[in-house]
Amino acid sequence: MYLLTQRERVVRIPPDRLGDNVNQVVNELAREAYEGRIEGNNSLTVLIKNIETVGDGRIVHGDGAVYQTVKFDSLIFRPMIQEVVEGNICEILKFGAFVRFGPLDGLLHISQVMDDRIDVDDSNQRLIGKDTKRDLKVGDTVRSRIVALSFNEMNPRESKIGLTMRQPGLGKLEWLTEERAKKEVEK
Repeated sequence: MYLLTQRERVVRIPPDRLGDNVNQVVNELAREAYEGRIEGNNSLTVLIKNIETVGDGRIVHGDGAVYQTVKFDSLIFRPMIQEVVEGNICEILKFGAFVRFGPLDGLLHISQVMDDRIDVDDSNQRLIGKDTKRDLKVGDTVRSRIVALSFNEMNPRESKIGLTMRQPGLGKLEWLTEERAKKEVEK
Protein backbone atom coordinates (compact mmCIF):
# COMPACT_ATOMS: atom_id res chain seq x y z
CA MET A 1 0.00 0.00 0.00
CA TYR A 2 2.75 2.49 0.93
CA LEU A 3 6.04 2.56 -0.95
CA LEU A 4 9.14 4.69 -0.58
CA THR A 5 10.72 5.34 -3.97
CA GLN A 6 13.29 7.60 -5.54
CA ARG A 7 12.20 9.50 -8.63
CA GLU A 8 13.68 11.82 -11.17
CA ARG A 9 11.39 14.45 -12.72
CA VAL A 10 11.54 17.89 -14.34
CA VAL A 11 10.44 21.13 -12.68
CA ARG A 12 9.63 24.28 -14.67
CA ILE A 13 11.09 27.40 -13.06
CA PRO A 14 9.20 30.43 -14.41
CA PRO A 15 11.20 33.51 -15.52
CA ASP A 16 9.96 35.68 -12.63
CA ARG A 17 11.49 33.21 -10.10
CA LEU A 18 14.97 33.01 -11.68
CA GLY A 19 16.48 35.66 -9.36
CA ASP A 20 15.43 33.76 -6.20
CA ASN A 21 17.40 31.07 -4.33
CA VAL A 22 17.38 28.12 -6.77
CA ASN A 23 17.21 25.36 -4.14
CA GLN A 24 14.32 27.02 -2.33
CA VAL A 25 12.41 27.60 -5.59
CA VAL A 26 13.04 24.03 -6.78
CA ASN A 27 11.84 22.59 -3.43
CA GLU A 28 8.67 24.68 -3.52
CA LEU A 29 7.84 23.98 -7.18
CA ALA A 30 8.60 20.25 -6.93
CA ARG A 31 6.26 19.84 -3.94
CA GLU A 32 3.57 21.87 -5.69
CA ALA A 33 3.91 19.82 -8.89
CA TYR A 34 4.10 16.29 -7.46
CA GLU A 35 2.63 16.03 -3.93
CA GLY A 36 -1.01 14.97 -3.83
CA ARG A 37 -1.01 13.89 -7.49
CA ILE A 38 -1.98 10.57 -9.02
CA GLU A 39 0.34 9.20 -11.66
CA GLY A 40 -0.37 6.75 -14.46
CA ASN A 41 0.26 3.61 -12.39
CA ASN A 42 -2.55 4.41 -9.91
CA SER A 43 -0.16 5.77 -7.30
CA LEU A 44 -0.87 8.82 -5.17
CA THR A 45 2.27 10.74 -4.20
CA VAL A 46 1.71 11.62 -0.56
CA LEU A 47 5.00 13.34 0.27
CA ILE A 48 8.33 14.17 -1.35
CA LYS A 49 11.59 15.00 0.43
CA ASN A 50 15.37 15.18 -0.12
CA ILE A 51 14.91 17.18 -3.32
CA GLU A 52 18.17 17.66 -5.25
CA THR A 53 18.88 19.28 -8.59
CA VAL A 54 20.53 17.08 -11.21
CA GLY A 55 22.88 18.81 -13.64
CA ASP A 56 22.14 22.13 -15.30
CA GLY A 57 18.66 23.27 -16.27
CA ARG A 58 17.53 23.57 -19.89
CA ILE A 59 16.05 26.58 -21.64
CA VAL A 60 13.47 25.97 -24.38
CA HIS A 61 13.37 28.44 -27.27
CA GLY A 62 10.28 30.67 -27.00
CA ASP A 63 9.79 29.95 -23.29
CA GLY A 64 11.71 32.06 -20.79
CA ALA A 65 11.55 29.36 -18.11
CA VAL A 66 14.28 26.98 -17.04
CA TYR A 67 13.48 23.25 -16.98
CA GLN A 68 15.44 21.71 -14.13
CA THR A 69 15.77 17.95 -13.57
CA VAL A 70 15.33 17.04 -9.89
CA LYS A 71 15.75 13.83 -7.92
CA PHE A 72 13.72 13.18 -4.77
CA ASP A 73 12.44 10.51 -2.38
CA SER A 74 8.68 10.06 -2.51
CA LEU A 75 6.16 8.34 -0.29
CA ILE A 76 3.59 6.65 -2.54
CA PHE A 77 0.14 5.32 -1.65
CA ARG A 78 -0.89 2.55 -4.05
CA PRO A 79 -4.05 0.59 -3.14
CA MET A 80 -4.55 -2.67 -5.06
CA ILE A 81 -7.55 -4.80 -5.97
CA GLN A 82 -8.10 -7.63 -3.42
CA GLU A 83 -5.98 -5.84 -0.79
CA VAL A 84 -7.31 -6.01 2.77
CA VAL A 85 -7.35 -2.62 4.49
CA GLU A 86 -8.30 -1.30 7.91
CA GLY A 87 -9.90 2.10 8.26
CA ASN A 88 -12.43 4.19 10.11
CA ILE A 89 -16.00 4.95 9.10
CA CYS A 90 -16.02 8.68 8.30
CA GLU A 91 -19.53 9.10 6.88
CA ILE A 92 -22.76 7.12 6.61
CA LEU A 93 -25.34 7.74 3.89
CA LYS A 94 -28.47 5.95 2.66
CA PHE A 95 -26.48 3.89 0.16
CA GLY A 96 -23.59 2.87 2.44
CA ALA A 97 -20.59 4.06 4.42
CA PHE A 98 -17.35 5.78 3.53
CA VAL A 99 -14.21 4.28 5.03
CA ARG A 100 -11.05 6.38 5.37
CA PHE A 101 -7.87 4.36 4.99
CA GLY A 102 -4.68 6.18 4.25
CA PRO A 103 -5.17 9.46 2.36
CA LEU A 104 -8.27 8.28 0.44
CA ASP A 105 -11.83 7.13 1.20
CA GLY A 106 -13.52 4.00 -0.08
CA LEU A 107 -17.22 3.26 -0.42
CA LEU A 108 -18.67 0.34 1.48
CA HIS A 109 -21.99 -0.08 -0.33
CA ILE A 110 -24.94 -1.08 1.86
CA SER A 111 -25.09 -4.46 0.09
CA GLN A 112 -21.45 -5.17 1.03
CA VAL A 113 -21.62 -4.44 4.78
CA MET A 114 -22.94 -7.80 6.05
CA ASP A 115 -25.03 -10.80 5.05
CA ASP A 116 -28.02 -9.40 6.97
CA ARG A 117 -30.63 -6.96 5.63
CA ILE A 118 -29.80 -3.44 6.76
CA ASP A 119 -31.80 -0.52 8.13
CA VAL A 120 -30.37 2.98 7.76
CA ASP A 121 -30.68 5.27 10.79
CA ASP A 122 -30.08 8.68 9.15
CA SER A 123 -30.49 10.75 12.29
CA ASN A 124 -27.80 8.82 14.20
CA GLN A 125 -25.66 7.97 11.16
CA ARG A 126 -25.84 4.21 11.72
CA LEU A 127 -26.38 1.07 9.66
CA ILE A 128 -28.17 -1.65 11.65
CA GLY A 129 -28.60 -5.34 10.76
CA LYS A 130 -32.30 -6.34 10.97
CA ASP A 131 -31.68 -9.83 12.37
CA THR A 132 -28.26 -9.58 14.02
CA LYS A 133 -28.79 -6.06 15.45
CA ARG A 134 -25.13 -5.32 14.70
CA ASP A 135 -24.55 -1.67 13.97
CA LEU A 136 -21.98 0.36 12.08
CA LYS A 137 -21.50 4.04 12.94
CA VAL A 138 -19.11 6.92 12.31
CA GLY A 139 -15.79 6.32 14.07
CA ASP A 140 -15.96 2.50 13.99
CA THR A 141 -12.84 0.69 12.81
CA VAL A 142 -13.43 -1.89 10.08
CA ARG A 143 -11.44 -4.40 8.07
CA SER A 144 -12.49 -4.58 4.42
CA ARG A 145 -11.22 -5.70 1.03
CA ILE A 146 -10.81 -3.50 -2.05
CA VAL A 147 -12.99 -4.79 -4.91
CA ALA A 148 -12.97 -1.84 -7.35
CA LEU A 149 -10.58 1.01 -8.19
CA SER A 150 -11.16 4.01 -10.43
CA PHE A 151 -8.71 6.87 -9.97
CA ASN A 152 -9.44 10.48 -10.86
CA GLU A 153 -6.08 12.00 -11.80
CA MET A 154 -7.48 15.55 -11.89
CA ASN A 155 -8.95 15.36 -8.37
CA PRO A 156 -7.61 12.41 -6.32
CA ARG A 157 -10.18 12.93 -3.52
CA GLU A 158 -12.91 12.05 -6.05
CA SER A 159 -11.37 8.67 -6.89
CA LYS A 160 -13.78 5.75 -6.56
CA ILE A 161 -12.69 2.81 -4.41
CA GLY A 162 -15.20 0.02 -3.78
CA LEU A 163 -14.97 -2.08 -0.61
CA THR A 164 -16.61 -5.23 0.80
CA MET A 165 -16.89 -6.76 4.26
CA ARG A 166 -19.01 -9.79 3.28
CA GLN A 167 -16.38 -12.48 3.79
CA PRO A 168 -14.90 -14.31 6.77
CA GLY A 169 -12.26 -12.26 8.56
CA LEU A 170 -13.72 -8.95 7.39
CA GLY A 171 -16.04 -6.56 9.24
CA LYS A 172 -16.14 -4.24 12.20
CA LEU A 173 -13.23 -5.16 14.49
CA GLU A 174 -15.62 -5.70 17.44
CA TRP A 175 -17.58 -8.24 15.36
CA LEU A 176 -14.39 -10.11 14.54
CA THR A 177 -13.39 -10.21 18.23
CA GLU A 178 -16.85 -11.57 19.14
CA GLU A 179 -16.61 -14.28 16.47
CA ARG A 180 -13.15 -15.34 17.68
CA ALA A 181 -14.37 -15.52 21.29
CA LYS A 182 -17.39 -17.58 20.19
CA LYS A 183 -15.11 -20.06 18.36
CA GLU A 184 -12.86 -20.34 21.43
CA VAL A 185 -15.86 -21.23 23.62
CA GLU A 186 -17.02 -23.85 21.10
CA LYS A 187 -13.61 -25.58 21.24
